[in-house]
Amino acid sequence: MKPAPIDSQFEAAIEAACPAKRRSRQALIRWGARVVSVGGDAPVRVQSMTNTDTVDVIGTAIQVKELAIAGSELVRITVNTPEAAAAVPHIRDQLDRMGIDVPLVGDFHYNGHRLLTDFPDMAQALSKYRINPGNVGKGDKRDRQFGQMIEAACRHDKVIRIGVNWGSLDAELLAQMMDENAARQVPWDAKQVMYEALIQSALTSAACASDMGLNPDNIIISCKVSGVQDLISVYRALARRCDYALHLGLTEAGMGTKGTVASATALAILLQEGVGDTIRVSLTPQPGEARTQEVVVALEILQSLGLRAFNPSVTACPGCGRTTSTTFQELAKQIDDFLRAQMPIWRARYPGVENLKVAVMGCIVNGPGESKHADIGISLPGNGEAPVAPVFIDGEKALTLRGEGIAQEFQLLVENYIEKRFGGLLA
Repeated sequence: MKPAPIDSQFEAAIEAACPAKRRSRQALIRWGARVVSVGGDAPVRVQSMTNTDTVDVIGTAIQVKELAIAGSELVRITVNTPEAAAAVPHIRDQLDRMGIDVPLVGDFHYNGHRLLTDFPDMAQALSKYRINPGNVGKGDKRDRQFGQMIEAACRHDKVIRIGVNWGSLDAELLAQMMDENAARQVPWDAKQVMYEALIQSALTSAACASDMGLNPDNIIISCKVSGVQDLISVYRALARRCDYALHLGLTEAGMGTKGTVASATALAILLQEGVGDTIRVSLTPQPGEARTQEVVVALEILQSLGLRAFNPSVTACPGCGRTTSTTFQELAKQIDDFLRAQMPIWRARYPGVENLKVAVMGCIVNGPGESKHADIGISLPGNGEAPVAPVFIDGEKALTLRGEGIAQEFQLLVENYIEKRFGGLLA
């Protein structure tokens, strides 16, 4: 049977579904020799936040290090008291001594104007300030206190994020917009007013910062909400109305599966549309769960969309009646854990190793085909079949493993493949 010709309308639909990344201004976030570019032609960046008491210098520095090693390119810390502000330069010093050059972002609410003025060493040690327009002050104090924070950013040449959150939206602005809406001939519904208030708060604050002398390239905007559809609606509108770099995140996403799925759904839709320059997955850690889990999820979102590559991917089948043995599950986890554990070393030793594709399949139905598509793959025999597992390298069957040591032998083959393929790239 001859294949049907590809319809031009189908091609156009595919192109429309995969638009180019939205063009935005580019902010340069610096610490020492490290420069993290956000927006413009830069890749989508991953951000996270500590949950330590910032006054605990050692504990905070250790968690920042863990988040940075996990893949976070910016780490935000709470700066809420004079004691926390005084601790920030010492945290930066600890990180520098450990060789961790990740830029630190200060999270300010209510008293940021005082802290940035009274603690210039803290203002300099941070690479970026997060300012929430909803709680910089009320009435006449608002403009003056906001201005003090912008003056600090200008003085120290720092990037700011104007981070609006619907849980702490400027009450005066919202009340004014509700009154204006009530006077409309055809009023909007309350949710539309909320969306517009979020966007106006962000854009008006950004315009004020620019009028005060802050380089517009040094402004990043976020309008965070906790509902998936709400986030999509707000950011689509925001992206149409400005060219600032945008930080994406579903605020208070939740715990475990719920938070992971909600964040992945919202962020993936917007990123697929070309909207978003930095992301954070705001997971509530489950008891005993590492803070780094939010970074792992963020990396997986970007890698699954094909926007970035951070770790070698392991393709593994879900299992069925042919695979009642747990061998392929154990092998897939063993290989995945091994690759992730080695990546901090391999990134420097084996350039490009993050693009490696490994397949660990459970039976002969899809196993050989998936293994051929991977760089290196194994097709285990399934339940009730002879313990014979062909290994495919670069699309060709290379050898067959037999017996009880299949798992260990395959891991060694993966190591050897990485050394052979990527070991000579660092010249």
